[in-house]
Amino acid sequence: MNKRTHTLAIALVTTLALGATGCSDGQKTAGNPEQKNPATSTNGTVVGGTPQKGGTLTVLSNQDFSHLDPARNWVMGDMDFGTRLLYRTLLTYKAEPGTKGGELMPDLAEDLGTSSNGAKTWTFRLKPGLKYEDGSPVTAQDVKYNVERSFSPDLPGGPDYAARYLVGAEGYQGPAKGKHLDSVKTPDDRTIVFELRKPFAEFPYATVLPTFAPVPESQDKGPQYDNRPFSSGPYKIESYARDKKLVLVRNTHWDPKSDAVRKAYPDRIVVVMGLKANQIDDRLISSSGTDASSVAWTKLRPESTPKVLTKPEVKARLLAESTSCTEMVQMHTGRAPFDDVRVRKAVQYALDREAVLTASGGPALNDPATALMPGSLFGGKQPDTLGIPLTGDVEKAKQLLKEAGKADGFSTSITVSNGDKSVGEAIQQSLGRAGIKVTIETVDPSAFYDTIGDTKNRTDLVYSGWCPDFPSGSTFLPFVFDGRYIKEKGNSGNHSLFRDEETMQRMDAIAAMTDGSQANKAWQELDGEILAKAPTMPVVIERQPLLLGTNIAGAFGHTSFGGQIDYATVGLKDPTKSQG
Repeated sequence: MNKRTHTLAIALVTTLALGATGCSDGQKTAGNPEQKNPATSTNGTVVGGTPQKGGTLTVLSNQDFSHLDPARNWVMGDMDFGTRLLYRTLLTYKAEPGTKGGELMPDLAEDLGTSSNGAKTWTFRLKPGLKYEDGSPVTAQDVKYNVERSFSPDLPGGPDYAARYLVGAEGYQGPAKGKHLDSVKTPDDRTIVFELRKPFAEFPYATVLPTFAPVPESQDKGPQYDNRPFSSGPYKIESYARDKKLVLVRNTHWDPKSDAVRKAYPDRIVVVMGLKANQIDDRLISSSGTDASSVAWTKLRPESTPKVLTKPEVKARLLAESTSCTEMVQMHTGRAPFDDVRVRKAVQYALDREAVLTASGGPALNDPATALMPGSLFGGKQPDTLGIPLTGDVEKAKQLLKEAGKADGFSTSITVSNGDKSVGEAIQQSLGRAGIKVTIETVDPSAFYDTIGDTKNRTDLVYSGWCPDFPSGSTFLPFVFDGRYIKEKGNSGNHSLFRDEETMQRMDAIAAMTDGSQANKAWQELDGEILAKAPTMPVVIERQPLLLGTNIAGAFGHTSFGGQIDYATVGLKDPTKSQG
């Protein structure tokens, strides 16, 4: 998923048992990527003990959500927020820190699904008695409807597993004018059946995504549904002023007996938006008044790190789980001069990853990237595929530019989220050493992916990342480098606009492999082959440093949501100390 941070489960599928029926809780799990950060001690642990029920949890944010509509929600933090608080999906992840957070749990469904027809047919049965915020029943038809509406051109940007796998998905434009997908069947109100055009033994992992949340057709308001999703989760929206404040209150029709994951400790959750990132840091460091009952939405700013790591009482309130997301400089391979592989390789050699790492918060909160896929897909550690020094090789970059007829360099521009301006400056300075003059364009985080997803009007370079939706190369390389899924607007993942026939044929061949270990090795090899064609340059693997107020309990960075706080379990030590 976009690093927007899409979701990473740590439960590693080692074999594709295509003839098996369903999945089981007994699937093997692999360990977290190696934690190299000795500065924080909260990784993989829960901070603050068990919360008490009640009170108001405040989330301090520098941005609005990209999308809360489940058909469009494919940003990691937004998915965490949406699927843990507002709507339920067929399956979900356990609410536990560390590797257990990558294990699947039934959510709307009674079990983890049943496969047949060589893993091309998947059947799920919903739990009885599930209700929306108005007390009306959640039905299988509502899940089918949201899957169908995810195809609408008016609702771009969401997960596209349905488009990639469902029979008859080619050219489908959503349920407008009564058109429906025959490959999603609902024989009764509690049963939903998916017919896939190719085997997909990992399909249960896809049903964790918001695409597989229910939306009743009577509540659908097209693009406006983003402002008021209809709740099937423990909370509902009381008010939502875009870019200012979102207030959630309890959904009294949510039945905790049907939900083994969400604890719903706070009575209210208030998201305060539009704050400056350093303002959030300072407020949480001080942790006075209502700020004691607050958490950070955005990661700790690099300049705030010394204020936190030098104070043990503050450091104890810092979460710093690895995102397992690879941040990359992605180049527009369909536009000159980046249609020349020599120019793209020059960028790879000119980049000073050490400077970018420092701008991102330093080695205490980041690891340099040496491959495309994160270390979790390489058995724990990325290979150093290109062997380029971390500080770059400027002379090699100049040589490549000369060979490409650009001996005097050239001018270009890069789009970064406004929170990554210092990263953009580090990229600007390092490429400038080779004669590549870079202009920086900053965009508000909530509009960032819509901006770079407009392929006609975007800049030559973008700084973005990708996270596996679950630990398989099939959720990384095809989404970032398969040219067949590039869209003119709402383009997700393939921000290098890379179209390479050899690469796409190899992706199809790997996807057809029935031996999981063989496929895993093949994805690892393809990672290096793509990197040699230089559509992008991996830069860093970030952690997600998040500060907590002193009254916060039950908080941990969830491995499956890129280190974001798991909103299923967070709450307050003393609800009486919070204010509405």
